Amino acid sequence: MLKGFFKTPKAVNEPVKSYAPNSPEKKAVQEAYSKMWNSKIEVPLYIGSEEIKTGNTRNITSPHDHKHCLGTYHLAEKAQIEKAIANALESRTAWADMAWEHRAAIFLKAAELIAGPYRARINAATMIGQSKNIHQAEIDASCELIDFLRFNVEFMTQIYADQPNSDSSTWNRLEYRPLEGFVYAITPFNFTAIAANLPASAAMMGNVVVWKPSDSQVFSAKIIIEVFKEAGVPDGVINVVFGDALMITDTVLASRDFAGVHFTGSTHVFKDIWAKIGTNIHHYKTYPRIVGETGGKDFIIAHPSANVKQLTTGIVRGGFEFQGQKCSAASRVYLPKSLWPAIKEQLITDVKSFKMGSPEDFGNFITAVIHEGSFDKLAKYIDQAKKDSDAEIIVGGNYDKSVGYFIEPTVIVTTNPKYATMETELFGPVVTIYIYEDAKWEETLTLVDQTSEYALTGAVFSQDRYAIEQAAHKLQNAAGNFYINDKCTGAVVGQQPFGGARASGTNDKAGSPLNLLRWVSARTIKEVFVSPESYKYPFLGE
Repeated sequence: MLKGFFKTPKAVNEPVKSYAPNSPEKKAVQEAYSKMWNSKIEVPLYIGSEEIKTGNTRNITSPHDHKHCLGTYHLAEKAQIEKAIANALESRTAWADMAWEHRAAIFLKAAELIAGPYRARINAATMIGQSKNIHQAEIDASCELIDFLRFNVEFMTQIYADQPNSDSSTWNRLEYRPLEGFVYAITPFNFTAIAANLPASAAMMGNVVVWKPSDSQVFSAKIIIEVFKEAGVPDGVINVVFGDALMITDTVLASRDFAGVHFTGSTHVFKDIWAKIGTNIHHYKTYPRIVGETGGKDFIIAHPSANVKQLTTGIVRGGFEFQGQKCSAASRVYLPKSLWPAIKEQLITDVKSFKMGSPEDFGNFITAVIHEGSFDKLAKYIDQAKKDSDAEIIVGGNYDKSVGYFIEPTVIVTTNPKYATMETELFGPVVTIYIYEDAKWEETLTLVDQTSEYALTGAVFSQDRYAIEQAAHKLQNAAGNFYINDKCTGAVVGQQPFGGARASGTNDKAGSPLNLLRWVSARTIKEVFVSPESYKYPFLGE
């Protein structure tokens, strides 16, 4: 039991390493990449203390060389999902009763393992399995994940310290209990940090978890599992399953003990999960917590006063880093006619200067998209843009999947503000631009707000403070993360809590205490020191 008001280490953001030529971190990650590329792994299900190999396997391949097999992972049947739920529930009492400082210590240790001995491996795994260049792997798999773990511990202590008022006669306490049941974590391919944080944030608050990683992220998920095990996460607290997503979800949502879902993925899938929870609501022991970060059709709008070079850099980095496969990636851009000639020239120059290929070559800014389904979808929209009279491809537009799923970074200019690629989330290296008349600034702000069903991220570029204020007010519901004179990606834990509303999710702000509050159920305790001994109040006296 608690024998002191313990202070945790002050959370600070992990510095991003440069991976400059001849640096020790570059050498370490290159060695890890080579070793992992030239060996094969087998990934079982992790249920309780067991590593279960079902014999029903799929190959793990790399997006930038899809013929190269990295290993296999085992698929669960319904019986294993039910077993994972049972193991989680069996582990719940001991884990929920564990003193908070011991839970904190486990995840602080995990952060230090990633910062130190696992850094090169988790970065290399993300480069190989998700085709991130080294910078994108470093800011995701290392720095953001370390930040989530460290800051969540700090946020947890802030939550526990938030207590109600008391007086001399009564002591009021607020106890932050874990949810009654288990949490289902569903994680995406595009961020290793998100894959780890969704189960870890719920577990940190005393919950037990059934975690289903993306099939396209299994390679780095295995490193996360190894880190959690070495850090001391007890067996059964985070159970890891792979397999048919529909079967797994239906089995989980059928359990009376289902207490919440922590989700990052597509809007359509999240809405289906929400609907199934609603259908099952009379079956559950408690109202489940539903937390999701979903799609985005993120915007950049420039005022005629914008700085051209800063704006172009925001478009290029915001739209094309990690091949545009960020839910926050800039994909629709609104530019004033007066600035367009200068922006166009700089944009074409920048995009043509990109090198594309394997992330093993540190000179490559662009690598492959995640899988063939994504490749085919993007190619279809690019081909359509080549045919449409209201669209023009000014740079890029080529693609090739003979070796890897390579889509050339593509810029489409449209005369139709409601053109398909201005409205549809593509999740790839395609940016669509609409040119507006300078005098139609206010009308264009309305257009930005009304064009998309999503409301995740957005940015305004301007040197005019009145214009910035106007955009911030007009677009207050169009983005949960709004950037002024910066790209609309790259939220930092503890600095820019992340999440959006509308069709972009429940806006529960990962990287802040707001998210952790979703994984507790508060209990108020009132203790009276001298209790009344008669029911009679003074007003009853004669």
